[in-house]
Amino acid sequence: MQITNRIHFRNLRGDIFGGLTAAVIALPMALAFGVASGAGPAAGLYGAILVGFFAALFGGTPTLISEPTGPMTVVMTSVIAQMIASQDGDRVAGLALAFTVVVMAGIIQIALGALKLGRYVTLMPYTVISGFMSGIGIILIILQTAPFLGQKSPAGGVIGTVTNIPNLIANIQPIETFLAVLTIAILVFSPKQINKYIPPQLSALVIGTVVSLIFFGNVEGIRRIGEIKAGLPQFVMPTIEPGLFQTMLIDALVLGMLGCIDALLTSVVADSLTRTEHDSNKELIGQGIGNIVSGLFGGIAGAGATMGTVVNIQTGARTALSGLTRALILLVIVLWAAPLTSVIPLAVLAAIALKVGVNIIDWSFLKRAHKVSPKAALIMYGVIILTVFVDLIVAVGVGVFVANILTIERLSNLRSEEVKTVTDADDAIILNDVERDLLDRANNRVLLFQLEGPMIFGVAKAIAREQTAMKDHDVLILDLSEVPHMGVTSSLAVENAIKEAIDNNRHVFIVGAAAKIKQRLQKLGILNMLPPHHVVETREEALRQALSLVNYRSNDVTNYPTTGFNETAMG
Repeated sequence: MQITNRIHFRNLRGDIFGGLTAAVIALPMALAFGVASGAGPAAGLYGAILVGFFAALFGGTPTLISEPTGPMTVVMTSVIAQMIASQDGDRVAGLALAFTVVVMAGIIQIALGALKLGRYVTLMPYTVISGFMSGIGIILIILQTAPFLGQKSPAGGVIGTVTNIPNLIANIQPIETFLAVLTIAILVFSPKQINKYIPPQLSALVIGTVVSLIFFGNVEGIRRIGEIKAGLPQFVMPTIEPGLFQTMLIDALVLGMLGCIDALLTSVVADSLTRTEHDSNKELIGQGIGNIVSGLFGGIAGAGATMGTVVNIQTGARTALSGLTRALILLVIVLWAAPLTSVIPLAVLAAIALKVGVNIIDWSFLKRAHKVSPKAALIMYGVIILTVFVDLIVAVGVGVFVANILTIERLSNLRSEEVKTVTDADDAIILNDVERDLLDRANNRVLLFQLEGPMIFGVAKAIAREQTAMKDHDVLILDLSEVPHMGVTSSLAVENAIKEAIDNNRHVFIVGAAAKIKQRLQKLGILNMLPPHHVVETREEALRQALSLVNYRSNDVTNYPTTGFNETAMG
């Protein structure tokens, strides 16, 4: 297997232009997410460079652009605040712990890729994904409210901000709020013709900064980024405190899993645009390497970014050279142009991040969820509320659990409808002429018990319910020819049906059991309860043997043994 991503020079022009365009978009976003996370603008830039470079180099999606994203920033904000609080406000020590969490998240992503679990990461109900992403968007909006209004974010995260909204409004800073509103207006109303050449985020960043300097340059109190030290990032030694290890591990799991979902969903978008197929497991390894390096050098965590990826592809990129180009361009900016960013108002960056939060919300599904399914809508709204006001892990866990339970219930009801008992030709619409004739000649003494489709555990009740139909019959035929899978619970329900039949001196046949199903029945000891010739391949064969047994019993031969009978001896 090739270690690096797909890289060649046959599409050099498209890849370079794609990387250049993606870098232009990444600059304002990286600054905004760095400030929003609490790590600072430099951490956002380092994250965009390091995650972007190494994920592109070692990932499995050639055109994917990786960088700090809105969802990852929301989690990073919580992690950083938590770690700094654990160190009694010591910012340096707290950030060292937070960056260690990023490294741990990268290790988790590599482990998931190495164990080839990539294709399973995104296997969760859309209602949960939609609610989770919308909740993250709402969190991002709430957290940017204070800087949008020209003030420092209050302590306490989402709850702290919500409870302080009256104070924030009372102490609004008109100039900074004006700059934030101007930024939003540019992002929303910028003409599409201009957006083709200049991304609206960059336009908003430049215009907002220029306006602040020209019209409010002499006004004191406008909060700005401040100088970013030019040069290469410094190594940050990973730090783990035993008392915080469990908290750090949980944070790393959340960050790592969210990064996996974010990246792989974006990879699917890239596949649809390029008509290619990404390597999920390799992509997770690349994302993990990128986050490990980012954490080691003071960068915030990142993942696949949909906006950057789409623009990269539309500009002509087709290989990972575009992602490498983008990272190198950002590195040049950090090395030589970082001081130019010092005058950027924080309110402008807050507005850019707030608009990202608005875009993350799944407005399309929010409008239609209640029309599609009331239960789906309730799950989505429940996940949103839990995400915003409780915890990300709790939200996903509860959402997936409830959605899966409802899905299992629906599947069980559908599968239960396929549990049929057939006693005569009027019912036997599934039988051919020969089978119908044999069943008619049995005079309702043979019960054909037909199962269809995957027998999940929810079907066990239906199997048990149909057992009541056996009391007036001499022979039970279990038709498993249309069953591709039988779970343990359903297998045990079948065992109970067979045991009850044998205990009541009835003969039992099993028809058409596939190899895996037969193996399971054998391991459970169910086949040992029957004579070998009662496990047959076709219904016709089972019906012929059953008819012989019925005729034999009608001749007043009672208490005939249910095992060891050889019908061929009867002629």
